[in-house]
Amino acid sequence: MTSPSKRRTAVAPALLLGVATLALTGCSTDPAEDRTERAGGADETRVAVTYDGGVLVLDEGLRVVSDDPIEGFTRVNPAGDGRHVLVTVPEGFRVLDTASDPALTDAVFPADAGGHAVVHGDRTTLFADGTGDVTAFDHEDLADAVADGTLPDVDTTRSETAHHGVAIELEDGTLLTTIGTEESRSGVRALDDRGSEVARSEACPGVHGEGTVADEVAVFGCEDGALVYRDGTFTKIDAPTEYGRTGNLFTTDSSTVAVGDFNDDPDSEGYLLDQLALIDTAQGTYETADMPEGVGFTFRDLARGPEDEAVVLGSDGALHTFDVATGERLDTFPVIDAWEGPVEWQDPHPALKVVGGTAFVTDPATKTVHAVELASGEVVASSDELPGVPNEIAVA
Repeated sequence: MTSPSKRRTAVAPALLLGVATLALTGCSTDPAEDRTERAGGADETRVAVTYDGGVLVLDEGLRVVSDDPIEGFTRVNPAGDGRHVLVTVPEGFRVLDTASDPALTDAVFPADAGGHAVVHGDRTTLFADGTGDVTAFDHEDLADAVADGTLPDVDTTRSETAHHGVAIELEDGTLLTTIGTEESRSGVRALDDRGSEVARSEACPGVHGEGTVADEVAVFGCEDGALVYRDGTFTKIDAPTEYGRTGNLFTTDSSTVAVGDFNDDPDSEGYLLDQLALIDTAQGTYETADMPEGVGFTFRDLARGPEDEAVVLGSDGALHTFDVATGERLDTFPVIDAWEGPVEWQDPHPALKVVGGTAFVTDPATKTVHAVELASGEVVASSDELPGVPNEIAVA
């Protein structure tokens, strides 16, 4: 059980921001009018793309509609409301509004070494690697709060020690958050909606990657398999090899199978992998599927399609789709030229995001982004050459 000091505490927006209000970049003088006008753009797909020196917003036709300067390598994640994107900055998670008049706002969720942002249901959780703090909020409250120059109310949970971690909040209020130190990570604990620990497992060495499958079963990647949380209990699904690392997971709420990247060589070099992990939480099985000979991918190149299929952007420049139940490769669609793996994981290399039936693919070699219809493999839109080499991508 946790001590009272580890219970979640609600934090007021003014305390989060350190000031009573924040100016929203390019905002209207009438917040109510501004919300009405900008909300109209939320129904349109917007793509946020980072490059060295800035962050772009592209419209549905992949035309650049905003370009905000930002220093250094940064990451982008959807905020969960279909409109905003969270941009990691030294101060924490800065809010990018992608609506009809896109703007990188001054609103920041404070975090020491901001890391993973996870959306599930109505809640978004943010993990601060430098402290282990978890910040959770209702993402539907974000637009009104930011328009008013503040942030939505949040719940903050302290980790036992700081580490590179992740957290996800289930619909019943259970918070699942990783266990670890600066040197290693070992598992996950479950806290109820009052912040008391109700379950724990330290049978997940190197825990990394998370997701929820059908029936709100949560899955975490381990260096020797996967850790599953169902109905208040943790269980382990072993990898088919003694060392079998799953570092990133991709899930849907209509499939019991979690798809991950798989590495069975602890001494491997570089970031290209050539096997998928297929973790069936209903059957308790862990299978793998092979990419075509000589074709690899990185953690940025996995997604799920509209029929729950696995979608992979291969180093051959093609999209490959797989049946997650059988591991059978279904289709291959050429999109960009062949590419090599990055020297460092932060380096620009092709990335993939899928929304509905559309796959968005970045091509650093040509400084472009492409939209691909998964049903046909047709490239339905391509950007002009961007102001910089595309790196991270998020779709709102």
